[in-house]
Amino acid sequence: MDSAAAIDCRLVLDRNSLPDEIDPKRARFPCCIVWTPLPVLSWFIPFIGHIGICREDGVILDFAGPNFVCVDNFAFGATAQYIQIRKEQCLLFTEPDKDMSWDDAVRKCTQEFQHKAYNLFTCNCHSFVANNLNRLCYGGYNRWNVVNLAALVFLKGRWVNKTAIMKSYLPFILVFSLGILLGGLTFLIGLAAFSFVLVCWFIVGTYCLKNLIQL
Repeated sequence: MDSAAAIDCRLVLDRNSLPDEIDPKRARFPCCIVWTPLPVLSWFIPFIGHIGICREDGVILDFAGPNFVCVDNFAFGATAQYIQIRKEQCLLFTEPDKDMSWDDAVRKCTQEFQHKAYNLFTCNCHSFVANNLNRLCYGGYNRWNVVNLAALVFLKGRWVNKTAIMKSYLPFILVFSLGILLGGLTFLIGLAAFSFVLVCWFIVGTYCLKNLIQL
């Protein structure tokens, strides 16, 4: 009898630790990191996009411009990929002396970024989400940055639906095909060089020049 009660108790706790259900039609992604492709830039490098983080009620917040965190209006369109986070994955909620909710942590970060200048190369939407994850100690880790965050979304992001996949990759396929048709090897070399320089900028700025990429 005690064993059965313990099992029931664990089941209740597990249910309580789960965020609310995701509802893409209403753009509600409780306790999620969300991603969407960027116009033009994602047409050339499809793994680069715009990201945000969601409150417990599923409302999306994203750093969309200078001193501006957008609320419930994802700046570059509907969510294409998401990662939902369980609270027990965040060290913040496992420490008994911490009396802070998910929304409290997100609110503090939002207040901070409402006073920051936006720059695509030094302080962008990835900086905002990485700052949130560091406050939450997601994965027991407080060294999230734009590089490992981008890798996390690329490797673990879940597609909302098949339409989202098409929306993300069809423009790249068309641009790439047209570029090869008209530019051939010159286009391919130019695209590879542009991608390499952009990736190197964030890697060097994150791990070598640590004050360059802001969080």
